[in-house]
Amino acid sequence: MLIEELTMNEFEEGLTRTRTVLLPFGSVEEHGPHLPLSTDTIQAYEVCKKAAGQYPLFVAPPVHYGNCRSTACHPGTISISTLTLKYIFKDIVRALRGQGMRNFIALSGHAGGAHCMALQDAGEEMISEYQDIGIAVITELDLARDEGRELIETPGDSHAGEIETSRILHSHPGLVKGSAPAEYPSFPKGVLVRDKRRYWPGGVWGDPAKASAGKGALLEELVVRKLLELVRLVEGGSHVQ
Repeated sequence: MLIEELTMNEFEEGLTRTRTVLLPFGSVEEHGPHLPLSTDTIQAYEVCKKAAGQYPLFVAPPVHYGNCRSTACHPGTISISTLTLKYIFKDIVRALRGQGMRNFIALSGHAGGAHCMALQDAGEEMISEYQDIGIAVITELDLARDEGRELIETPGDSHAGEIETSRILHSHPGLVKGSAPAEYPSFPKGVLVRDKRRYWPGGVWGDPAKASAGKGALLEELVVRKLLELVRLVEGGSHVQ
């Protein structure tokens, strides 16, 4: 059930079938010269919609903005602070809990370290504040990391490379503008640099040339399956132990 498309009566009726909601988080972030700025949002939202087609779930409208540090200097990236991200997540949970939701699964298509930590911190604060809810915070990368490794040819692929190009080729092929050269940036270890684009000029981490729509379909199917396993775990009540 896509919340943005429901009437208030349909929302109320949906609560008789489930009290679990998927919260897709993405970003407005460069993804090389060939993928859209909304790549992370598209991936997370598509997975949530597919999961809700297989199991009774609410899907909240996606949060399009995230915290993007490594790509902040690249054209098109619009980053919000980790504090803003935390407050957004917490406000959404509070509002939906007030509407009757009890299980909240935040799925992030963006896997930036500070971004993910902000969501996790917010989730920890929420389960301390409310004893009657369950929360999970996960990235697509975490869900597919083990089994998905068998599908990917590029070691260390992580951003706008084989994985993400495959995913968008599958779900939104019209948004893929050709390809891009392989790139494996190297930032000086431990040093906080101002001009990150100097060390990462192309905005790609991996090899887009190895992408295919077929791989994207298999990866999406894998993430959907692992997400549903997580949903059932949260609904099973193990989160309160």
